[in-house]
Amino acid sequence: MARTAWLEKRESELLPVPYFHVVFTLPHELGPLALQNKRVVYGSLFRAAARTLLEIAADPKHLGAKIGCLMVLHTWGQNLMHHPHVHAIVTGGGLSADGSGWIHGKQSKRRKPFFAPGKVLSRVFRGKFIASLKRAFTSGKLAFHGRLKSLGDEAAFEQLLNKAVRHDWIVYAKRPFSSPACVLKYLARYTHRVAISNRRLVELCDGRVSFRYKDYSDDQQSKTLSLSSSEFIRRFLMHALPSGFVRIRYYGFLANRYRKERLEKCRDLLGVTSVPASTIQEPQTPAENSDPAPSPKTCPACGRQSLVITEVVSPTRPLPLRRPHFLIHRTVNSICFDTS
Repeated sequence: MARTAWLEKRESELLPVPYFHVVFTLPHELGPLALQNKRVVYGSLFRAAARTLLEIAADPKHLGAKIGCLMVLHTWGQNLMHHPHVHAIVTGGGLSADGSGWIHGKQSKRRKPFFAPGKVLSRVFRGKFIASLKRAFTSGKLAFHGRLKSLGDEAAFEQLLNKAVRHDWIVYAKRPFSSPACVLKYLARYTHRVAISNRRLVELCDGRVSFRYKDYSDDQQSKTLSLSSSEFIRRFLMHALPSGFVRIRYYGFLANRYRKERLEKCRDLLGVTSVPASTIQEPQTPAENSDPAPSPKTCPACGRQSLVITEVVSPTRPLPLRRPHFLIHRTVNSICFDTS
């Protein structure tokens, strides 16, 4: 599967440093504009979030290093409504300006051990995104249709932006709960699918679709939502991206152009030796005149190596075998009856 291959590749690139999970969310006032201009708005979302992280991290007041980050675009909430946001996996340290050393993140007892507070990230991100939207409007890259047609006027568009910046935008950063690999697995659920997984679907009955979702406003309670089939399709199609739009992007020393070289440099500075992929994937040669052991990826039905290992379950203590009840020997006391 493409998702499994992507996950394995990303896990092989993890470094032995802290990682942080950072989420940048657009305010709901800009949701309709994003739906009519997905390529421009979502592209601006990526660039604003990436530049915010890279510039603040490069500032000596915060970290003074070039970090690496992986970003994945999500445009939905649990109820399939429009909720555009970007998930970022960010290294808790980075390369020095001259590339000669590794700079570790600062530890602080007063706040989370990230290189910048959430409010700083929020305000810088907001400023960069609004500036990007203004450039797109000036260059005529934005389209306005239907109820948004009036936003073609510069004064109306400026009024929309003013409304969006009246409050702080939501940006939060936290260390992954157990390991960076867990966050990668969370993101991998939707890297190669859109909005909802099949396991959340409950039923299709009488023209209505029911599915499970988490209600974050009610202590993350698991609930079931029933929608008409047309409304379900409408919500699902809101999250279809323009043709060729890249929803997974890499920045900093993880940028595609020189990712391999920079990762080798980071491992060298951290004193970590990477094992070549060829030595991991090559199977051991079976002994002469012996039957080769079947691969765990071989399907017992078709004989092809198409199975994917998702989890290895450790063996448990075997339960004692029990004989069937009708084979268990029981002593039956004889009872005599006087029939005379």
